[in-house]
Amino acid sequence: MIRLFSIAAGLVFTLVVMIAFGVGAYTAATEEVVKGPEKYFHLENKTPAGGWSFDGPLGRWDVAQLQRGLKVYDEVCSACHGLKFVAFRNLAEIGFDEGQVKNYAAAKQVPGIDPNTGEATTRAGLPTDYFPDPYPNDVAAAAANNNAIPPDLSLITKARKDGSNYVYSLLSGYGDPPAELAQQFPDFNTPPGLYFNRYFKYLNIAMPPQLTPGQVTYDDGTEATVEQMSADVAAFLTWTAEPKMQQRKQTGWAVIGFLLFATILAYLAKQQIWSAVKPKKAK
Repeated sequence: MIRLFSIAAGLVFTLVVMIAFGVGAYTAATEEVVKGPEKYFHLENKTPAGGWSFDGPLGRWDVAQLQRGLKVYDEVCSACHGLKFVAFRNLAEIGFDEGQVKNYAAAKQVPGIDPNTGEATTRAGLPTDYFPDPYPNDVAAAAANNNAIPPDLSLITKARKDGSNYVYSLLSGYGDPPAELAQQFPDFNTPPGLYFNRYFKYLNIAMPPQLTPGQVTYDDGTEATVEQMSADVAAFLTWTAEPKMQQRKQTGWAVIGFLLFATILAYLAKQQIWSAVKPKKAK
């Protein structure tokens, strides 16, 4: 009896699954897909004029660009975004000497503990400290940003598809909605507290435009256009996400060269070892 009941229950379960699958397949095949405005007006990421110096197997960091990108992050992005995986001493890798690293760190306030009272306080940074978070916790971050928590930027270019181009496009992609968008989608609007950006997947983004021409004064005299600042900070954030990329590429070429040499050596050794062995003639 129990066996018959189990078989019946199994058949009923199988039947229900098959019916659900059939209904789902029929609905997917016949239901008209409603395409929103992002389907037509969201643009693919763009690449800055001249491309990236670090692209390709022979790519190298443009140290001057990385330093400009740090300046943009420092004066614009750091008000809302942290770099919790980057230490001040890492700046030596982008051309800062020991004194510059110490001075840069000392100009920052990092969380600390008062040795006399044990209470939380702040202190001047040391080269071994990491970039501080601008907010004490996520609650404070959300309260200051219209309930949107700004992400940490240490790994942002690895966390987003086409990361370097994504950051560059997003920062330089703000503007007014095109007229044809309102014509095709009369219900579309940009709610208060959001901003239109054609490089953001959903078109409306919580982060307001951050860059304006001349906002940053570069030490090397480079003109601080929106596109230039966007490219510089995108390159800097690519470095924070993968600081050893250039060394990795150089190691890769060395490994390829060694394998090529070892292959040739093995072939010559094989020829030498088997040179005295004469193949048997077929009868």
